[in-house]
Amino acid sequence: FQIEAFVKGFKLSTLTYKRVMNLLNSEMNAGLTKHTNHAADIKMFPTFVRSLPDGSEKGEFLALDLGGTNFRVLLVKLHGSDVEIESKTYLIPQRIMLGTGIQLFDHIADCIGKFIKDHNIQGQKLPLGFTFSFPCKQEDLAAARLSKWTKGFRCEGVVGENICHLLHEALKRRTNCDVEILAIVNDAVGTLMSAAHSDRNCEIGLILGTGCNACYMENLDNVGLWEAPGDDHPQQVIINTEWGAFGDNGCLDFIRTEYDLELDTYSINPGKQILEKMISGMYMGEIVRLVLERLTYEGLLLQGADRECALYERGRFYTKYVSEIESDHDEFFANTKQVLEELGVENFTSEDCKIVKYVCTLVSARAAFLAAAGLATLITKIGRKEMTIAVDGSLYRFHPRFHNLMCLKIQELIKPGQKFKLALSHDGSGKGAALVAAVATRLRNNKVLREVKVPA
Repeated sequence: FQIEAFVKGFKLSTLTYKRVMNLLNSEMNAGLTKHTNHAADIKMFPTFVRSLPDGSEKGEFLALDLGGTNFRVLLVKLHGSDVEIESKTYLIPQRIMLGTGIQLFDHIADCIGKFIKDHNIQGQKLPLGFTFSFPCKQEDLAAARLSKWTKGFRCEGVVGENICHLLHEALKRRTNCDVEILAIVNDAVGTLMSAAHSDRNCEIGLILGTGCNACYMENLDNVGLWEAPGDDHPQQVIINTEWGAFGDNGCLDFIRTEYDLELDTYSINPGKQILEKMISGMYMGEIVRLVLERLTYEGLLLQGADRECALYERGRFYTKYVSEIESDHDEFFANTKQVLEELGVENFTSEDCKIVKYVCTLVSARAAFLAAAGLATLITKIGRKEMTIAVDGSLYRFHPRFHNLMCLKIQELIKPGQKFKLALSHDGSGKGAALVAAVATRLRNNKVLREVKVPA
């Protein structure tokens, strides 16, 4: 079976995944340690989120979710374990995505003002949680500076600025609403908070979508970057690992295939986000395409494929195709045939379909196993007997085998006797942001109570 020679690099042993775990663990520790953080690839940003929901959170909170070409405003009502959500989605026009920061935040503020009026909640002080899914350096729970724009945004005057301040100024300019921005978080943190509201064992949040990232609850003693006073309660903080950058220093080169190297060379950020490029939805389809292209070139596949067809175009084999092809469960290959037709491939055989599906299963299994190795590292690091991992993202939601593959591999990689479960998190970027604001309110009120009780 000559094909094996070209795909064997995707089949890694359990021992290899354990080596990846050891490397990841030491890279994470380098990120957490003050004198090595500046040189570390994995930044391990403290998020200033200090506590998970405990179920006592009550009240009405606004949430804002900005991560792409549209954004949502939500009104989240919390009464114990009950959550009511009303939301509206607003479009961000292209001219605003490419305009100035002032135009962007004025547009967002206008929409928030409209939402508040439509829901008849003027005249009360509204706490707001803000999910902002772009790379940021967090300085406090409600202060984060944009590191760089991604996803087609290019608003000038925002990079390096405090996002909450820009939104606050816009709200003052454009509305007469009393909104207090209590927290700014990324989508991984929102995912964790949202699931932790109903599951007290939840300590890890994972995004498996266009990108790949994880966050988890860490003891303050282990966070060398933490500057606050030592009597600070609670003695923990959620760390946003930004682990997509694992391998940027070359430490994962021993598992990268020729296809990974080619994908990286032609990407918009060569040499960056190496782990993410082996896992996430933005890249998985392209890795499959590169393998299929090579096999076709070697005469082992799709003899009838025309050199002009879309299979030879970079970026044209979408990751959703991988999920569709792996949903074929019989020898008729209905989905696989449809994908090949969409790519303009003619005269393919059943044998071709079988090989295409085989390549998809290998590439997505490696992605699932690498994600599993990352989670196993965190589970081992946290060391609790039982743990829930909150997961969100299109890759996890729509790929038919990702969940099962990850569970099997985590089980193999963690210590015997440790229990875990993967739970799909619902509406992390909306409900999760409101919960961060709610927990911040609870902690602030407790602190005031503590200070009142302490006799002078």
